[in-house]
Amino acid sequence: MAGFNKVVSSYEEAMQGLADNMTILAGGFGLCGIPEGLIAQIKKMGTKGLTIVSNNCGVDGFGLGILLEDRQIKKMISSYVGENALFEKQLIAGELEVELTPQGTLAERMRAGGAGIPGFYTATGYGTPVAEGKEVKEFNGRNYILEEGIVGDFAIVKAWKADTFGNCIYKDTSMNFNPLAATAGKITVVEVEEIVEPGQLKPSEIQTQGIYVDRVIKGTFEKRIERRVTREA
Repeated sequence: MAGFNKVVSSYEEAMQGLADNMTILAGGFGLCGIPEGLIAQIKKMGTKGLTIVSNNCGVDGFGLGILLEDRQIKKMISSYVGENALFEKQLIAGELEVELTPQGTLAERMRAGGAGIPGFYTATGYGTPVAEGKEVKEFNGRNYILEEGIVGDFAIVKAWKADTFGNCIYKDTSMNFNPLAATAGKITVVEVEEIVEPGQLKPSEIQTQGIYVDRVIKGTFEKRIERRVTREA
């Protein structure tokens, strides 16, 4: 990389610096908008002891699910884990630590981390196991629990287009958790479908500003359907 140009040409360069026991924030929702190539590179590197912060953990054999195969993930902080049999097996066996977090709270924890906010109070989860061990405070007669913002050593993000300065736009529902994760990584790597020159993206279209992005790589994507449901004609 030179100057403002954040484009890298290899996945090895994109994930340079990743080490055991780091925390990774991963964009995506189900299999929609996941950084497939960056996940595959983590698999290839064999990095262990990872804490992954993501809405879910992919599916068996695809997405973040491939990192479970060699037990690269030590802990998952996520909202939904119902699509992955290997995940369930490792959780029940005590091989995988899981911190289940309400989806809106998880999004806000990422947003807070990216904004430099160490914590916030929310009513969501009060009176449930989610609140166990957390500070409770009353505001206007209602109880709230303290949740901490999240910052990752790396954030891996999937965008539709980016310019060479790292300004990004997302397409439709693939936006999901990606812009939140992008702000909260000490090193943010964005995998995109298309890279354009500065000035080709309208300022009003940019959803993640280049100031948050450290590396950009152009990838190819399978875009697998998470669950195909059909009916007889």
